[in-house]
Amino acid sequence: MPEHVPARGSGPGAGVRQSEQTLLAFDFGLKKIGVALGNTLTGQARPLCILTPVTREQRFDQVGALLAEWQPDRVVVGLPLTLDGGEQPASGHSRRFAHQIEGRFRVPVVLVDERGSSLEAQQILGTHAPDDAMAAAVILQRYLDQL
Repeated sequence: MPEHVPARGSGPGAGVRQSEQTLLAFDFGLKKIGVALGNTLTGQARPLCILTPVTREQRFDQVGALLAEWQPDRVVVGLPLTLDGGEQPASGHSRRFAHQIEGRFRVPVVLVDERGSSLEAQQILGTHAPDDAMAAAVILQRYLDQL
């Protein structure tokens, strides 16, 4: 079962740097999925790409190709929550996506609170360009900052 880590604060492993790990993060949406790449040694995340699968099969073919290419030690999936930290309909979609990645690809998955990540991504980009990959990088950076 994917582990849930809050956006800020003390999560599992807080204050302890593990050996170098490659991390892949997903900002899941039903139409688009932002993807970011990060590394625990550098503690940095960067946007990678935006997936636009039409079918569920395409979604997992594209995710599988990224996992095969980058061989991450762990996957981070953004968990959309309400402003007060409650679940919303999109939370279930992200949880399901996380479970499917973990089950299909046998890679550990961590859910990270993604509140405000799209707004932060737009501010970083300074435009109204698609921000899904940058939002995934923001989510991953939050996770890396807790390690």
